[in-house]
Amino acid sequence: MTAWMQTLPAWVQTAMLLTASNVFMTFAWYGHLKNMQSKAWFVAAIVSWGIALFEYLLQVPANRIGATELSLAQLKIMQEVITLLVFIPFVVLYMKQPIKLDYLWAALCMLGAVYFIFRN
Repeated sequence: MTAWMQTLPAWVQTAMLLTASNVFMTFAWYGHLKNMQSKAWFVAAIVSWGIALFEYLLQVPANRIGATELSLAQLKIMQEVITLLVFIPFVVLYMKQPIKLDYLWAALCMLGAVYFIFRN
């Protein structure tokens, strides 16, 4: 990790690493649906597994850093919110699927989860 990143609060470091991790995770889980339809499933699985390695190289340190200041429940909700924030642009921009109003409702539900998990 770079020196400037270590000066940031733990929750910011965690959010940044989890966001990068989620980009890899999203491509590992769903990218093959666009790029590898003609390949055997096990080829897609091996490629996805290779991409997922980079996800774990970011996700594990993110959770270790986050655990210094956040509860496990807070880490999980942070992860889920970031997943949704990464997934929606992926679906719309990369997979070329239409944006849905349901994404807004899902985001509002996640906002409620953030409120209940992070309140004192």
